[in-house]
Amino acid sequence: MSDEERQTPRRRMLRYIAKSAAPLKQALQTLANRKNTTEPSERPRVVRGDIDSLPAVYLAAAVLDPLYIFDGAGSILYSNEAADLAFGPMTKSVSLRLKFRAPEMHELVSRVISGAEESTAINYSERVPVERAYRVVASRIGNDTGLYVLMFKDQSEARRIDRMRADFIANASHELRTPLASVAGFIETLRGPARDDAKARENFLQIMQNQTQRMARLIDDLLSLSRLEMKPYQKPNAQLDVVALVRGVIESMRHIASENGVEIVSELGDAPLLVAGHSDELVQVFENLLENACKYGSSGERILVSAEQASPMDEVRVRVQDFGPGIPEEHIPRITERFYRVDVETSRTQKGTGLGLSIVKHILTRHDARLSVKSASGKGATFVVHFPPVPPSGTGAESA
Repeated sequence: MSDEERQTPRRRMLRYIAKSAAPLKQALQTLANRKNTTEPSERPRVVRGDIDSLPAVYLAAAVLDPLYIFDGAGSILYSNEAADLAFGPMTKSVSLRLKFRAPEMHELVSRVISGAEESTAINYSERVPVERAYRVVASRIGNDTGLYVLMFKDQSEARRIDRMRADFIANASHELRTPLASVAGFIETLRGPARDDAKARENFLQIMQNQTQRMARLIDDLLSLSRLEMKPYQKPNAQLDVVALVRGVIESMRHIASENGVEIVSELGDAPLLVAGHSDELVQVFENLLENACKYGSSGERILVSAEQASPMDEVRVRVQDFGPGIPEEHIPRITERFYRVDVETSRTQKGTGLGLSIVKHILTRHDARLSVKSASGKGATFVVHFPPVPPSGTGAESA
């Protein structure tokens, strides 16, 4: 048998094997191609610095505001993480109209899909679970993509600040208008019927002086609050002995306590307690707290001032306690609001401006500290300032 005749069966076998393996090879290639399209690691590679190779979903995911991409039927094709956090996760192909049922949202989506406008915007509010205000913009993506984007800009904080500013201006105007009207009325009376009445003139002049002093105090507090808000925030890095600081404030407030028939009893102790803070601002905090205690707790005839720290890693607490009429429980959450008064007539009698505790709260917030209040009607009031512990590696104490 020749060599060619001996090799013919072998060649036939090889051809049979190659022919049989072709379908298997094709199946493996198909599987490999499918893997390339499904596994994130095999997605089309983005060339570094090349904007043209950057997938649109990468850009949408990087947007910090809630964002949806939807098609001409109003069905959601993509939602970024911010949208899932704000409105809850939604599966693809869910209609936007089912998620946002407000008529204005339906009209917004319909206008942009119909092509009436390339981009349009509305104001939209969510009331559950908390009230939020958004500026919603709907835009067409490209010219012939058939895709659209819906983006939400949260304006809740801006709205809250605008309301606070409007309330503040209204309250400040009201507080200034009352003494101004009083002074203007007395001037008119002095120039008319009381022109020659020495007794009435002296009485009216005294009232006018009191009213002008009230306006001056109000303006001083407004300026103080404004300076605090405009002052750049700098985390306190100097340490001071709060016991020595409060002891100095007590001595400076003795005359106010005496005028109100109150005795300030110090239970501060001799051990220094270090806190991080600005001396001038903390003096203002304790002056306001002690002045309030003297004026509104005078019927209790004494004020206790104490300070404590359980251990170096615990907070420092400074307590100012009076034994006066106290504060009804329903008022406690609001007493640090600007111009809020528990009793308007008593506050004005005591020459209060309604801004003292607002200033205290603002200063303590800048010091990473806080104010707590415990009180009940007829049982006095206790104001406690809580300072965070000072890290052991701090610098030396600042003299108070």
